Amino acid sequence: MQCATHPDVETELACSRCGKAICPRCLVHTPVGARCRECANVRRLPVYNVPGTVLLRAAGSAAGAGIAIGVAWAFFNLVTYFFYGAIAGLAIGYVTGEIVSVSTNRRAGPPLQAAAVGGVLLAFVVRLGLLSAFAGWTLHDVRTDLYGLIAAVLAGFVAAGRLR
Repeated sequence: MQCATHPDVETELACSRCGKAICPRCLVHTPVGARCRECANVRRLPVYNVPGTVLLRAAGSAAGAGIAIGVAWAFFNLVTYFFYGAIAGLAIGYVTGEIVSVSTNRRAGPPLQAAAVGGVLLAFVVRLGLLSAFAGWTLHDVRTDLYGLIAAVLAGFVAAGRLR
């Protein structure tokens, strides 16, 4: 018999509920046997279900965290050596990811990861803007801010990893 979803695949499997022919790519293992996707009633986990209101809350909290962290990052400006830059990146990423996670009731998924990384990027831009405006940084200083860039990239990875 042929798979109902993939007619070019020959199979001996059938859904244990409706009897529809299924191939190994289509089957879903359940406690009562192999079933087709319709009978298995496959749903996303609630943790990864991100409605629009939750996404809006995540974007708002990431923006707020990004601005606050960017101001603090510019004020303390500890990113003058690689070691301090790495530690600052870990802390910034963790805090941003945690703020987004808490504001969305511990939900996770790619849209929330993008919001957290956006918050980290906003913190980096706010830091550069404040250092240019008040600390006398020139365009050359901004372009050669290697340790700050390393900290921002590391923070982005940590923030995204926090929301997996």
